[in-house]
This record gives sequence, structure tokens and C-alpha cells, in this order.
Amino acid sequence: MSDVLVVGAGFAGCVVAERLASAGYRVHVVDRREHIAGNAFDEPDAHGVLVHRFGPHIFHTNSSKVFAYLSRFTAWRPYEHRVLAMVNGQHVPMPINRDTINRLFGLSLDAKGTAAFLDKARVPLDRIRTSEDQLLATVGAELCDLLYRGYSRKFWGLELSELSSSVVARLPVRTSTDDRYFTCRYQAMPVAGYTAMLGHMLGHPRITLQLDTDFQAARERVAYRHLVFTGAIDEFFDFRFGYLPYRSLRFELQHFADTEQHQAAGTVNYPNDFAYTRVTEFRHLTGQQHSGTTIMLEYPSAEGPPYYPVPRPENTARYRRYRQLAGEMPDVTFVGRLARYQYLNMDQVVAAALKTAEAVGRRLRAGQRQSRAAG
Repeated sequence: MSDVLVVGAGFAGCVVAERLASAGYRVHVVDRREHIAGNAFDEPDAHGVLVHRFGPHIFHTNSSKVFAYLSRFTAWRPYEHRVLAMVNGQHVPMPINRDTINRLFGLSLDAKGTAAFLDKARVPLDRIRTSEDQLLATVGAELCDLLYRGYSRKFWGLELSELSSSVVARLPVRTSTDDRYFTCRYQAMPVAGYTAMLGHMLGHPRITLQLDTDFQAARERVAYRHLVFTGAIDEFFDFRFGYLPYRSLRFELQHFADTEQHQAAGTVNYPNDFAYTRVTEFRHLTGQQHSGTTIMLEYPSAEGPPYYPVPRPENTARYRRYRQLAGEMPDVTFVGRLARYQYLNMDQVVAAALKTAEAVGRRLRAGQRQSRAAG
């Protein structure tokens, strides 16, 4: 008998499991994969280079609570991620900053001149509904076409005019030369990797871990008082209202022996050329010392494991119907990207999981008090 069955051994499941186990509850964790850490899973490749098997994961947060919590399970390597975009045969910083504009247009603007350039480029619109609207109103048509239109078409398989404005609404545009991809207070990578960090969470003696196990099979064999589900919410309800669509990715690893560095930044985007959208070189991220280096090419796909919810109004409406069903199940809690049909950064998942664990703990304690009163 377990107090809680947690479905999924990614960030959300591991955090909830560790918090509840530390609070004294018996937790059974299952995952259909053969490894923990979900899409943050990392391991050495055939050449001994530490790679992220499901795409690069760069940790960043402004939450001291989240950072302090994770620091219980890992030491950190300070790392500020930088991204370049290959446009017209040259590398330019992303997100857009002063250097991006100066290189693309052969200018030498200062901060004031960059702001004036952007003001002139912007397209005044009465209403912002789509990603195209948002970009035209923020950076203008030429920068939109150079840096975003082709990338979006490859990544989403949709035009910018078919995507919600939320997809690009938070993309920064800088008049400075700050070329950091993130500006969060805490930017670091776990020294031994994400798999090791989450493995330390699951090492609690009150946690039982079962991999290569489907949820339905576990549900029939494991007795529990409360269920925490971190998988796809539409799958939980047997796709009652239809599938929630996702964009997937296919990855290709390439190793270069006797090469210290293959590219100038951790990630290089390819918005207009080639079938892949970006290339990541992991040694930038991990700081690993090795005689060679490994890169990962990412190819967007309409089929495959779910990675990115497709942000369109009809999909949001369908998710709300599933969320309503979920609200009618007091003994089941849904948390995580797939359960919420929402793209969330790792720190956001951790923050939500910490709150979820507190809520589940309160529910379990209330149930215990009721049982004692009834007895």
C-alpha cells in the first residue's frame, strides 16, 4: 500500500515524490520509459560526451526558492546561454539586440539609434491576434522575415499568421549589446547532469521506483490513496474529446574527434536554410573536458513524442474541456507540461510541483484526520 502513486519520473514527478516522501508518505513512482528524468535525461554518448538525449535543457530561474530546493540535490556550474542565428551567411545574436541589427544591415547604431531604427520598422496595428501581428508590431516586416518566419514554418509546420500571439509575445528585443539568451538571476547547469540530480531526489527510502511500466498496469497492481499524474491529460481520459496536438522533434548526433569547439555558441539557429532548426554543442553547456565534441541537430516533426503544445485557440478550448473533467476528480492531481498542455520552463515545472506536493500533503492529512474521527 502506497500513500501516493506518481505517474512520470520527470521534473514534476520527481519533485512531488521527494517532497511527499520527505513529509513521511510512501510514494510509488512509475514511468513508461526505461530511464528517469523525462525529456531532461542526459547520458554520455558513444564517445563519452555528456549529451541531452531529448534536446538541450538550460536551467534558469529568478526564483530563489526553486534554486535553493534543487541545490539540495546537485552542485552547479555557472552558465549563461548564448544563441546565434545563421542569416545571410553570418552569425547574429538572438534574441535581437543592437549587434544583430548592425550586422544584418551594415550599420553602427548606438542604443538610441537602435531604438529609433525599431520605431521606424514597426508596423502599427490596431489589434494583436497572431504571432505575425506581434512580430510586425515589435520588430517590423524585414526582421520578422529574416529571423522568425522561416523558423516558425519549420518548427511549427504553420505560418506565423496561424499561431497565437502568445508564442512570440515574450521575446525580448534589446537596444543594448547584451547577448545572453536569458537574463534570470540564477543561470547554471547541474555539475553531474539532470539525470543524476533527479536520481538523488528519487533516492529517498520511502520512494519506490518502477520503470518501463505503463500507467494502466501500475494502476491495477499498486494500491494508493492519491494519484499524481504528470502525463498527457487527453491520454488519461482516453482521448474523450479528441487528441491534443503536439509538435515533436527528431534528433541527430554528430561527433567530431580531436575538436575542442565546433561552433561559437551553445546553440546556433537556422531560420531560413536547411531542414533542421538549430544545432547545439553540448560542451558549451556542460563545460566537460574531452578530446572531441558532439553536436545535436534538431528536426521538427508532426509525429513522434509530444514536446510542444500547438498554441491555437481550438486546442486551448479542447484542453479546457479536459481540465474540467480533471477538476471533478478530487483524488487525482494533474501537474506538469503534458498534464497542463502548456509549455513550461524547468523552473516553472519545479515551482508548480512544489505547490502540488503541499496541496496533496494537506489532502492526505485531512483524510487521515477524518479516518481517525470515524474510527
